[in-house]
Amino acid sequence: MIEIRHLKTLMALKETGSLVEAADRIHLTQSALSHQIKDLEERLGCTLFIRKSKPLQFTSAGMRVLQLADEVMPLLRSAQRDIDRLAGGEVGRLHMAIECHSCFQWLMPTIDSFRNNWPEVEMDFASGFNFAPLPALARGELDLVITSDPQPLSSVEYVPLFRYEELLAVAKQHPFAKKNFVTEQELAKETLIIYPVERDRLDVFSKFLTPAGLEPSDTRSAELTIMMMQLVASGRGVCALPNWAVAEYLERGYVKGIRLGEKGLWSTLFAAIRKDTLDSAYMKDFLRTAQDVSFRTLSGIQPADRRTDE
Repeated sequence: MIEIRHLKTLMALKETGSLVEAADRIHLTQSALSHQIKDLEERLGCTLFIRKSKPLQFTSAGMRVLQLADEVMPLLRSAQRDIDRLAGGEVGRLHMAIECHSCFQWLMPTIDSFRNNWPEVEMDFASGFNFAPLPALARGELDLVITSDPQPLSSVEYVPLFRYEELLAVAKQHPFAKKNFVTEQELAKETLIIYPVERDRLDVFSKFLTPAGLEPSDTRSAELTIMMMQLVASGRGVCALPNWAVAEYLERGYVKGIRLGEKGLWSTLFAAIRKDTLDSAYMKDFLRTAQDVSFRTLSGIQPADRRTDE
């Protein structure tokens, strides 16, 4: 008999394309995941995917189980929401702010999906450019903040969404374009294009330049990612952005993406929530939806509990 846990495992394999990352995604050891797949294959009497294939290839039987998962899992989630509503968890407020200024690529479809499933919940959001969202969250003025820069606030819980790598976008003609990575000293000689926020809220400063005691030669600010890319492509400077934010421009060949440091600069994106609202049904569902949409739409991210050298 096929169980719900089997469907979740096969979906994680499909979305990650890797046994290691699928195990991280559903919080199992690789050994436990392999045992679960073997158990299912023995029950069904057939293999579900081709071992050691890159990218991962599912057999016809595996594709049929995935089709079942695509049909069943949304119905299961919908039933859970209905039960939560019957239990009295449907009314609430979700006012949020965004400190991650490249988040709209995955956040907007998350919000659209959430609104369809929870029409009773009052939603609103604001940009985090011109005020301090986390203290506002602690005061009760906001209900959720998307941030990569947690602050020690006793009333706030930080729920990790996913890990991502910060890349340096440079013009195709830039000398860095031929390098595998850049050092702090090399970056300090450049004009750095940044969002108009405090420097300590930007990973390229707080985790790369500042610990080395360095400053860029000059800075220039732009509010929109596309404006930053235009400036970079025209040789006006370089900028550091999450890998998913520059993926489209890299694929089209507008700019080149270079690692920051030999091991790369990795960060975790969090949903900051007040502890007194963390257990509400609609908040839990928003977090699940955000993670599902992120891994479905973004490339190069990793499960938040997977340790990557920084």
